[in-house]
Amino acid sequence: MPGLLRGVARTAVVAGTATAVSNRVSRRQQGRWAQQESQQAPEQAYQQAPPQPAPTAEQPPDMSSKIDQLKQLGELKAQGVLTEAEFADQKRRILDS
Repeated sequence: MPGLLRGVARTAVVAGTATAVSNRVSRRQQGRWAQQESQQAPEQAYQQAPPQPAPTAEQPPDMSSKIDQLKQLGELKAQGVLTEAEFADQKRRILDS
């Protein structure tokens, strides 16, 4: 009987250790993927943003266009795509144009 209990106990320890290691590896991999996604998200946002047409001398940019652009910037910042510094820089560019 003691040999049987020892075998069952050993199996339980091995299974518990394997589960703990597997969970830790999964958490670390998910953390790496999340970090990669967060680094790629701002790059993709800049690549996906349509180019803004340059205002011509005859037609100054209207305020509603600027407001729409600022709203889009605010949404990107709220989603965590833009940092505070990137948001401020883009906002300044829109307001200065």
